[in-house]
Amino acid sequence: MSDGTTYSAAPHAQSAEHGAGVDPEKIEVDYGYVNDTVLKMLEPPKGGWFALLALCLVLVAIGAVSFGWQLLTGMGAAGIAHPIAWGVYITNFVFWVGIAHSGTLISAVLYLFRARFRMPIYRLAEAMTVFAVMTAGLFPLIHVGRPWFAYWLMPYPNERLLWPNFRSPLLWDVFAVSTYFTVSAVFFIVGLIPDVAVARDAAKTKIKKALYTVTSLGWNGNHKAWHHYEEAYLIFAALATPLVISVHSVVSWDFAMGNVPGWHATIFPPYFVAGAIFSGVAMVMTLMIPLRKIFHLEGLVRKEHFDAMSKLIMLTSGIVSYAYITEFYTAWWSNNIYERYQFWFRPFGEFAPAFWGMTFCNCIAPLSLWYKPLRTNIAFLFVLSIVINIGMWLERFNIIFTSLSREFLPAAWGGYNFSWVEFGITIGAFGWFGMWMTLFIKFFPAVAITEIKMILPPPVRDKKRLGHH
Repeated sequence: MSDGTTYSAAPHAQSAEHGAGVDPEKIEVDYGYVNDTVLKMLEPPKGGWFALLALCLVLVAIGAVSFGWQLLTGMGAAGIAHPIAWGVYITNFVFWVGIAHSGTLISAVLYLFRARFRMPIYRLAEAMTVFAVMTAGLFPLIHVGRPWFAYWLMPYPNERLLWPNFRSPLLWDVFAVSTYFTVSAVFFIVGLIPDVAVARDAAKTKIKKALYTVTSLGWNGNHKAWHHYEEAYLIFAALATPLVISVHSVVSWDFAMGNVPGWHATIFPPYFVAGAIFSGVAMVMTLMIPLRKIFHLEGLVRKEHFDAMSKLIMLTSGIVSYAYITEFYTAWWSNNIYERYQFWFRPFGEFAPAFWGMTFCNCIAPLSLWYKPLRTNIAFLFVLSIVINIGMWLERFNIIFTSLSREFLPAAWGGYNFSWVEFGITIGAFGWFGMWMTLFIKFFPAVAITEIKMILPPPVRDKKRLGHH
């Protein structure tokens, strides 16, 4: 079977409980195996799940306490000060919006191209999209300093004559990200319906039966239901696909529309889109690899799928590396003294460790994937995925911090005072994201059931009678 998928069907495939000596990569997958393996993830939680949820809640509490302190004492508690007025919060915002992009890529774009390797991973990617956008949306509110006045940003008739500046890219963000969240959430929910119906039919408790009955929206699996489902899913995939390009392009114009050395460049939109896909696919790996191990999903999420994702990382890493080189070349060729100094300052100035860390994580480390055995080495891929996401955070850090700290006038240059408040809110955001992911994988199917079945040969009762040997 093409596209990196090598599932084969057997009338009596091994159960989800792997026996001793069975290579999970060679398990023959049938409809029953898919049901048993995925539904086993929804069994009552054990101590490990509660421990993970508790850890996430502790991180959220740290973030809440840090934010509360900032509200009480003012924005001075954060490191934000002249000349760097954006700082860690906007770095986090761009990072989380980027993380969200792989969900739409894997679920929508690859669906339109009929890439089969997306089947076992796209559900987790879609969930990641929704929860990452929910995380990203927190940071503009945290950054403005007075979140109780956030409603002033909405364009509604008011006696105070407060109107948003529609020419500002920051307002474009509001429309782009909210549209992206709405379409991604609906796309995610529509895709869940048939699988939730499978969980409904297999539910053993009244509470779960009631939960899945409500969330399956009356799904009965007849021809008419499948016809409307396929049409709706195709329409939402077509709507979501342009958002992969448009949303992070809009985020990039936050920078490119500003007349700041190192920002005012037309390469930013494709550069940001490629970087978003790069970091998003890496985050899918970071989440999927432990999930695969804990819930014994090796029969469904195979090394071929990681090989395909690794190739996607290689492609986007190459685009990002090319963009880095182009920025330096443009600064040199432009003969603009401010641009030239900016790109000298990045590798050799105050924030040089962040630049070289970004270069290693995003450009050099992914080159290891050209060695084929490493593309299927699960432990290596897990470490590499974390390295890539560290690098992508550093990339956003470099763009914001270096340009703002060294603008046009030397008299206005300055550094940044990092604070424990920003650190607490940052780890709180990871806890917030982790909390939603932890709840999702226990209450809803985190791996697609019906779509994996679609690429399996249909079950046959009598192989000899039909000439199958």
